[in-house]
Amino acid sequence: MSLDTTTLAIAGGVIIFGLASYAGYLLLQLKKQSELQQQHRLLAIEKRNANIFESVRVLCMAGIQGQCDLSEISIRLYNIMDYVQGEQRVDFDQEYPATSELFHIVKDMARGEARQSLVKKERMQQNLARHKAESRLQEAIVVELERLQRHVEPLNKQIDIQMV
Repeated sequence: MSLDTTTLAIAGGVIIFGLASYAGYLLLQLKKQSELQQQHRLLAIEKRNANIFESVRVLCMAGIQGQCDLSEISIRLYNIMDYVQGEQRVDFDQEYPATSELFHIVKDMARGEARQSLVKKERMQQNLARHKAESRLQEAIVVELERLQRHVEPLNKQIDIQMV
């Protein structure tokens, strides 16, 4: 009987060791998978930020060259920079105060078709307020646009994401 008990104990130990080894292997695979998912998440954020920064670069160039109203540029930049993620995120209000100020002045003004449907007097009042703010902040905004363009240029790297 002692031989049967010993044999069963050894067989049980081998089974337990095998199961423990398999559990350890599965935990190691899970850890590798989690690390890979984190890498892919970071690459996806970098890719998205690179696309945003390309748009920001084009908007800055249009604003610097006067191809678009500064109020429209401020609205677009403020909103698009809100989508930047990770360490490259910028506190737009603090870093670019003139552009941010113009955005806060014009953000609630009617645009597009809504602007056309306004009563003429109200449309003219909004135009006057917008033009005053643009004129007052123009030089500071152009300087900020140049600085923002220099800031996003090195961050605008195109990243190829490949599944590993």
